[in-house]
Amino acid sequence: MLKDIFISEVRVKMLSLLLQSPNEPMHVREIVRKVGTEINAVRRELQRLTKIGLLKRRPKGNRVYYDVNPSFVHYPELLSMISKEASLGSDIIRASKELGKITFASMSKAFSRGRIAQTLDVDLLIVGSVDAIKLRDIIQKAEAEHKHEINYTVMGDDEFLFRKRRRESFIVQLLTQSRIMLIGDEEEFCSLL
Repeated sequence: MLKDIFISEVRVKMLSLLLQSPNEPMHVREIVRKVGTEINAVRRELQRLTKIGLLKRRPKGNRVYYDVNPSFVHYPELLSMISKEASLGSDIIRASKELGKITFASMSKAFSRGRIAQTLDVDLLIVGSVDAIKLRDIIQKAEAEHKHEINYTVMGDDEFLFRKRRRESFIVQLLTQSRIMLIGDEEEFCSLL
């Protein structure tokens, strides 16, 4: 879908790579290897993305490193789009009908940025009635990709609504953390009524 929105498939691949590893500056040849395209196309896109302010360029020794500028005006939207097209977010969206009746699915922005969750953090919240075995398979695939455990929580609609109305600290934390909505309306998700 993103390649339908953006003109360049190379740009989409680079955005996906760089937005999902924001704390890992990469040099040109490393980007070329990971994106799997010719160096001139990568250089052209790096120049364009640096010019608009999405990427930061940092010379170091005889190499130039690039990384994402989180202050870029459209950074949150781009991160959200990439998260819905790549890895866990994409898998949840694609398998939503097979998983069951999902009312809400949200992923923490911290997880999308590559941060490993702490004990109480939730990387993924799913509200609805879900096939636990199919969900576990998707999570295990994502854990293998990310090379770390993914903290996720599943609860039914009634339980979520009940706990939200009681303003339980766990639910309040989920409602106030920065997130990417994979499925469902964010205003309805956050509404306490």
